[in-house]
Amino acid sequence: MLRIHFSADDLARVRMAVRPDVLWETILSFHRLRERRRAQMFGEWRSETRARLNGETSLLAALVPPRGYFPDFLTPPEGAGGLESGLAAIRATSPERLHSELTLASVGRGAQLPGRLAALAEGGVEQLARLISVLRSYHRAAIEPYWTQIQARVEADRAVRGRALLDGGASELLGSLPPVLRWRAPVLESDYPVERELRLDGRGLLLQPSFFCRGTPVVYRNATLPPVLVYPAAHTPDPAFGEVSASALTPSLGRLVGHTRSAVLQAIRYGCTTSELARRAGVSLASASQHAAVLRDAGLVLTLRHGNAVLHTLTPLGAALLRGGAPAEATS
Repeated sequence: MLRIHFSADDLARVRMAVRPDVLWETILSFHRLRERRRAQMFGEWRSETRARLNGETSLLAALVPPRGYFPDFLTPPEGAGGLESGLAAIRATSPERLHSELTLASVGRGAQLPGRLAALAEGGVEQLARLISVLRSYHRAAIEPYWTQIQARVEADRAVRGRALLDGGASELLGSLPPVLRWRAPVLESDYPVERELRLDGRGLLLQPSFFCRGTPVVYRNATLPPVLVYPAAHTPDPAFGEVSASALTPSLGRLVGHTRSAVLQAIRYGCTTSELARRAGVSLASASQHAAVLRDAGLVLTLRHGNAVLHTLTPLGAALLRGGAPAEATS
């Protein structure tokens, strides 16, 4: 069981990640690559990624076991800024931390660290450079071709959490997280492979939705690191990953406004900017703007300017159309 303990100061410092974290997605995707479950969700992605990798995953396999702890230094906070900043942070990991975390990773494996990891644990420059190269190559094969879709999924999840925050504050936001997480104020709980008590002590918590995080959420083992909770982003079928598409839109809506425009309307469900809309709907920026304008003229979408960004949201008529004319759920 994982229990995250909040104080009033922590609740005031809860925040959402602004984008996917490239290194969390990279490492967690390696878990998905090796498992046999979720064929509908990841089957085609696995086949395409394995073909591009050509079997070169031995170093990652030694570092990241199928289950349990993997070294915290593989997912530094700098990964939120992009691949190169994240890799630079890994490259700067101290020899003491490398030794400590890699030694910890060997516990329970029934053997000492393999030679290549033993050298890395001693702070070997060549071994660290090799790790950086392997991570970059793996990212190129497994993450880079799908980054637009990963961004769209995380942005959609952020929109859901943002609406909860606006409606009811931090407590409502924490209560809106996926069912695997249970908010029982002042503690957020989840099933977890080991017993963990994480006390935030006024530091707050960064909520990081992740496409490749499935099942249980993930936190750093080292409680002194900046607290982050990586959790599964809300999942909807995406053909880009070889998933079976089961559209939430009714066939009649597609016939009424066209399949592309109905997808645009669905993408605006929780609010988005024009660039987010383009990613979610899989259209160009110009096309997204044009479709949004048509839907706005029809009274289905409201467009507001916020600084340099344009934010699209559904009107009550647009929301009713997505529901197939059903009344909105009552709220207390």
